[in-house]
Amino acid sequence: MRRGALKGPLGRSPRLPSKLSSPSPLGVRARRALAFVVVAGVAGCRSSAPGAEPPPKPVASAHADEPEHEALPTKVRLDPVVVRDAGITTTPARRESLTPTLSLPGEVAADPDRSARVSSPVVGRVEAVRVAEGGVVRKGDVVAVLRVPDLGKLRGALASTQAKARAARAHEVRLRGLYQSNLTPEQTYLDAKAEAEALEAEHRALSIQLSALGAGASGGGAASLALRAPISGVVVARDAVVGQPVSVDQVLAHVVDLSEVWFLARVFEKDLGRLRAGAPTEIELNAFPKERFTGALEYVGQQIDPVARTVTARVRLSNTSEHLRLGLFGTARIGVADASAKGPVLTVPRSALVEVAGKTVVFVRQADGDYELHEVLLGDSAPGKVEIVSGLREGEEVVSAGAFTLKSVVLKGTLAED
Repeated sequence: MRRGALKGPLGRSPRLPSKLSSPSPLGVRARRALAFVVVAGVAGCRSSAPGAEPPPKPVASAHADEPEHEALPTKVRLDPVVVRDAGITTTPARRESLTPTLSLPGEVAADPDRSARVSSPVVGRVEAVRVAEGGVVRKGDVVAVLRVPDLGKLRGALASTQAKARAARAHEVRLRGLYQSNLTPEQTYLDAKAEAEALEAEHRALSIQLSALGAGASGGGAASLALRAPISGVVVARDAVVGQPVSVDQVLAHVVDLSEVWFLARVFEKDLGRLRAGAPTEIELNAFPKERFTGALEYVGQQIDPVARTVTARVRLSNTSEHLRLGLFGTARIGVADASAKGPVLTVPRSALVEVAGKTVVFVRQADGDYELHEVLLGDSAPGKVEIVSGLREGEEVVSAGAFTLKSVVLKGTLAED
């Protein structure tokens, strides 16, 4: 017998089947069905077992517990007194031809007739500074006080000359009486009179010199000189500190009256023939893109810049909003005469447009006195006017002044008492 062979109970080797028998298709289907039932039962037991985790619930929205945002009101009713006090006026939307415009770059500048530079007429040293940059001054206000050594000498000479002139005039009066009584020679009287007149003339000359320096005769021998603002306005620049030496060509402060300013636009040669004095103009500044400043073309320069090949066009602007600052860049849209002008379109004043909730709207006055919000689509524009493509009908009364008052009421969600 070979080592390692298997034996049966009778010492004979067991007979292995030569071929494995295949299970019947019916048995396979039965076993599969049984396995499915067992798995389903186990799953059911797990879901109902104590301590088992419940199935996940659907996630609710993060803002489900918050109330919905209220829509802004579309109508506003104001008390007639509020309408009158707010200056609310309306203008009918009408069809008209928009004036073509020429867009020109430029910047805000000061009117030379409304600006002044404060400087010293004599050499000195700054003793005190009475203004700050950005401060408002009135004509005659002290801007700075200088220490001027020569000023003390002038005031001393003035006082001395004045005393001598008085004494000489008194001596002349006394000699006149003696001369009339034949008690003194005529030449003596004439000499006294000439001396009195000479001293008085010297006194007047010194007074004029002090007045030209901006210093009065008062102060005795004081060497202080007060520099005063020649006009009322805003101190836009200051170059003075205490102890600083000052020369006659040095500007210590620049004062500008900003109630009116210029916008200097640059005109290219090819556009000169399209401009006319008095043309309506609308200014848009880079610093305030949603605001428009209106004016009229006042003057077109007579000299071309040899480098830029442009001419300066001047527009005068009223600075009622106090937004205009010197040096601000922007664009001037000047109305020009053009045969290809667009036909009549529905227009409203630009002042009627306001922005509410990111939309451009106008307020329309209804027959019952309510003011209704109309969202509008804008088209072309001209100085002071804008084309309305949709959202408005011809003849509707649009609020052209006081629209921002109505906007504030809409945003607050209040009525007339607001």
